[in-house]
Amino acid sequence: MIGGDPGRVPTGISLDSWQSAPHIHWAFQHIADFLPTAVISRGRGPVVELPSVPTRLTDLPLNAGVAPAPSGHGAAPTTVGQVMATTATDGWIVTQHGKILAEEYYSGMVPNTSHLLMSVSKSLIGMVVGALHGESMLDVDHPVTAYVPALGKSGYAGATVRNALDMRSGIAFSEDYLDPGAEVRLLEQAIGWAPRTVPNLPTTMYDYLVTLQQKSVHGGPFEYRSCETDVLGWVCEAASGMRMPELMSQLLWSRIGAQRDAAIGVDSVGTGMFDGGINACLRDLVRFGSIYLNEGYSLTGAAVTPPAWIADTYAGGIDSRDAFAASPGDNRMPGGMYRNQVWFPYPSDNVLLCLGIHGQMIYVNKAARVVAAKLSSWPLPQNANFLFATIAAFDAISTYVS
Repeated sequence: MIGGDPGRVPTGISLDSWQSAPHIHWAFQHIADFLPTAVISRGRGPVVELPSVPTRLTDLPLNAGVAPAPSGHGAAPTTVGQVMATTATDGWIVTQHGKILAEEYYSGMVPNTSHLLMSVSKSLIGMVVGALHGESMLDVDHPVTAYVPALGKSGYAGATVRNALDMRSGIAFSEDYLDPGAEVRLLEQAIGWAPRTVPNLPTTMYDYLVTLQQKSVHGGPFEYRSCETDVLGWVCEAASGMRMPELMSQLLWSRIGAQRDAAIGVDSVGTGMFDGGINACLRDLVRFGSIYLNEGYSLTGAAVTPPAWIADTYAGGIDSRDAFAASPGDNRMPGGMYRNQVWFPYPSDNVLLCLGIHGQMIYVNKAARVVAAKLSSWPLPQNANFLFATIAAFDAISTYVS
């Protein structure tokens, strides 16, 4: 059974199939047509225009040996254009100093198309945490139970907001997207994003979160777990007394000069899919990403989060890189780190990434003053070749324009 507006849903789209080829390209651009969503209003302020300064970037060569073959066989891409053409791209954009250098869309997607962000959503939630922290409504060093006592019944007892922000709680939660029994997939069943195969599973996001158990000490190694962001969303709602669509609109989306409203998938009681359910258009992603370059200010000049929050994001904690290196997962980013719901793929702090499965990305290059984004519909959730080829393309562009 699907919700939304099933009259507009093509034959073959179901809760079983929408995240799989060949349906994923359509589904990621039409979430509200078959799943319940809530609007994240852009407010009534003017749109921040992004002037176009067309720059030929598709022929730029990648650094030798950087990008692997996109499909695991055949020749590796050698130019930016080849990367974009071989990585199931729906749209990509590059800006510098708030000006569009390149922007392309594929297979019917257009600038106003709203697209599922998957885990790029996590970075938006992280920015809301930063905004609340800046307004002294939330202390990241406090335990999550200080805001959500119900989590005391779960494995999150004793975990801090900081532990969740940096994905360093000790919660048992598998992120194996190809395992239908992994917690990340059971969460989708609980909120109505997938068919129910476990009859006694809770039927809301929050009821599912309180069932999670602890496997190791909180504050240990980094381990990527989507549930951490869902706990952060719950903490934000409890600390502010507002539901996330209204809260994110007030603190973030209405302050960036967004082109259009965003939206978030919701469960049966209206709780957001915080870890991967936000939908937005491509240009609004670079408007959001610009906050990281502008010390917490948007392109409108509005303050979103304190400069200290952005500085902390770039600097990381004293042991952030050690915790990342100790991760049990294969992140393929030696010397990198994860802080405040964003990735740093290199030993330096110059490049920041917001990442989502199936190929969603915001790329921020501090030195080059470049903010880029790519929306995709990879057939499989994860593809290291596609991911690192895309990073290499944006790195090559940043080198060229700086």
